[in-house]
Amino acid sequence: MPYVDSDGASIYYERHGSGPAIVFVHGSGGHHAAWWQQVAALRDEFTVVTLDLRGFGRTELSAPQTEFDGQAFYGDVVAVLDQEDLTDAMLVGQSIGSVAALRAGLVRPERVGSVVLGHSLGGISHPELTELAAADRAEAVKLPVIDRLLTRPFQQDRKDLTFLFQQMGTFNTATMQDLRNLDTNGPGLDEIRDSGVTVAFLAGEKDAVLSVKTVTRAHELVEGSHLEIVPGAPHSMYWETPEPYNAAVARLRRTLTAPKETA
Repeated sequence: MPYVDSDGASIYYERHGSGPAIVFVHGSGGHHAAWWQQVAALRDEFTVVTLDLRGFGRTELSAPQTEFDGQAFYGDVVAVLDQEDLTDAMLVGQSIGSVAALRAGLVRPERVGSVVLGHSLGGISHPELTELAAADRAEAVKLPVIDRLLTRPFQQDRKDLTFLFQQMGTFNTATMQDLRNLDTNGPGLDEIRDSGVTVAFLAGEKDAVLSVKTVTRAHELVEGSHLEIVPGAPHSMYWETPEPYNAAVARLRRTLTAPKETA
């Protein structure tokens, strides 16, 4: 299985299928295997790459850590992009993974044509968005963690997949409480525009962590961005409603990324 070195960590990743590249970057409770429903559905048409950020899954650390700097995560994505010599890739982030995906795209625009921010603002630095996101989080923390991520009907009807979803996080070294600096030094609107990287927001109508109102406002502010809102979908849309999620990702991959010269 492939690994690549990234500043004190040996990053685990997998590559499946062939065709235009889609790189998935997991959220705080996930790792490469969380994308099992996406790999199976998309690998016949696309090159699908999954990876474990430092502190997650099978990625190995050169020394034990009890805290993980979110500012280092994007370097893990860049290391995989470079190792696999990917060009015109579309990076798809999930929640905090979107922060790493956006920054990786901005530092490697010759390899990345578009970044999809799943249930996240990607750490974009803008006072209005910061205020809106903080208001959403203030409501979200009133709920049990599992209710922020999956809908109650899904938890009741699919106890098997709800159990598996919760088990995913037990394979990680890092927990959400161990993560630092996730939203600091985020890119500004001018930096995104000047990079030439296309941004898309992929949101769920029933996301209890980040509201449709906030995501819609971010879309309005980011010049040239795209917006997809999936009806009835929760924060962990990729897990609970994979069919519309996969369809949206495939549609974005087919339409957003224009070919660039090889890096």
